[in-house]
Amino acid sequence: MDKKMLFIYNPHAGKAAIRSNLLDIIDIFAKAEYEVTAYPTRQRGDAVRATLEKAGKYDLVVCSGGDGTLDEVVEGMMKRTDRVPIGYVPAGTTNDFARSLHIPSNMIRAAEMIVQEKEYACDIGSFNEDSFVYIAAFGLFTDVSYETDQQVKNVLGHLAYVLEGARRLNKYPSYHLRVTSNGTTIEEDFMYGMVTNSVSVGGFKNITGKHIHLDDGVFEVTLIKKPKNVVELNQIMAALIGRNIDSDCMYCFKTSEIIFESEEEIAWTRDGEYGGSHKKVVITNEKQALRILVP
Repeated sequence: MDKKMLFIYNPHAGKAAIRSNLLDIIDIFAKAEYEVTAYPTRQRGDAVRATLEKAGKYDLVVCSGGDGTLDEVVEGMMKRTDRVPIGYVPAGTTNDFARSLHIPSNMIRAAEMIVQEKEYACDIGSFNEDSFVYIAAFGLFTDVSYETDQQVKNVLGHLAYVLEGARRLNKYPSYHLRVTSNGTTIEEDFMYGMVTNSVSVGGFKNITGKHIHLDDGVFEVTLIKKPKNVVELNQIMAALIGRNIDSDCMYCFKTSEIIFESEEEIAWTRDGEYGGSHKKVVITNEKQALRILVP
């Protein structure tokens, strides 16, 4: 008997790469005896709704798009009590998560990998009421990008660019935060922070540290203090690029839960998409919460 697959795809992701591959991908699934229902997304939130409402009728939900599409499918699945495995055919620009799991960037090869049906139980982050797959971050984003609701892609490419601008202007936007984790509270001015479950961010490998496992129940946290002068800013840039954890300018640690509190609302991104502005953010690691298909 045919297995049933819901195939959710974003027709616009990564220069509309899916369009020239769509029939070949569906053909691969059909030959593996999947009965495929194709669902193109039209607007933000479509993939969350489709997964939440329809996933129970299928043996497998496959999504194709950028990390944002994957994020929506994961969010929909996390809201369900009966979760089915997820396959991912990357079609975006950076695809950090796919890289972390060694999912092929070639769409046809990724589809062929999915029908091998090898599952991996992956940690997922809960972020207040929402969820994220591989990164939640604040700071160092110009408000402009949020006002125009552009999707903030390539976090660290953006980071390097903003740091370069900050160096010229001697201006470092920062946020006063109380951060509680592992029984300790730090209160500081931070210019950037990220909670990650990924080997690469914005295409940069090892920026989140070494010996990273996506199923160990802990996140890697990187918090960058506000630099007092250009010398400190240069130290931060060097530490980030060389991944030398310089405790004078940043905190780096692992945790399964972390709480951020501030007087003002701070804008966050989740998996490179706008994640709302918050005064309090509680992030918890949902260990091995979802099954993802991997090579």
